[in-house]
Amino acid sequence: MFGPPGAGKGTQAKVLQETRGLPQLSTGDMLRAAIAAKSPLGQKVEAILAKGDLVPDETVVGIINERLNKPDAAKGAVFDGFPRTIPQAEALDRLMASRGKQIDLVIELKVDEAVLLGRAEQRVKETVAAGGTPRPDDTPETVRNRLDVYRRNTAPLVAYYAKQGKVVTVNGMAPIADVTAAIARALDAKAR
Repeated sequence: MFGPPGAGKGTQAKVLQETRGLPQLSTGDMLRAAIAAKSPLGQKVEAILAKGDLVPDETVVGIINERLNKPDAAKGAVFDGFPRTIPQAEALDRLMASRGKQIDLVIELKVDEAVLLGRAEQRVKETVAAGGTPRPDDTPETVRNRLDVYRRNTAPLVAYYAKQGKVVTVNGMAPIADVTAAIARALDAKAR
């Protein structure tokens, strides 16, 4: 699942987990859990994530490899926030091939970046209003940096997977139910 920060990848990945039994493998969630647990990995990546920069490839690939060993990922998974670079995609291809598997489909959520900034600002307001503390990577400045990092490092992955014939582009600006339906159609078409 590809798209800039705030495009709805996590929302749609959760839907796929609930409706199709495909676990959402969110590297962001995994890394935030490591930070909350104050694990050595969490301490290592906390400053990197707070700036909106990318965690080193070998660290992220290792996390994904460990997660794919869990039984719920045996029949497939939704990668949310991974891969983020061409080297990560190549490493994922090698990892999947070593397991006799491959990436079947890449969903690209197309969205308007100005709207994404507004969504981030809204998430911060809602979190504060609910008495919570906003994620450090949700501030408008950090979101702008994350968008720059996405355009520079992750957007080229769409071309990487398009060359393999695996990309379906979905209008991420549509209502959530419409995005969900478009993704379901793409998955059903791929399954045929």
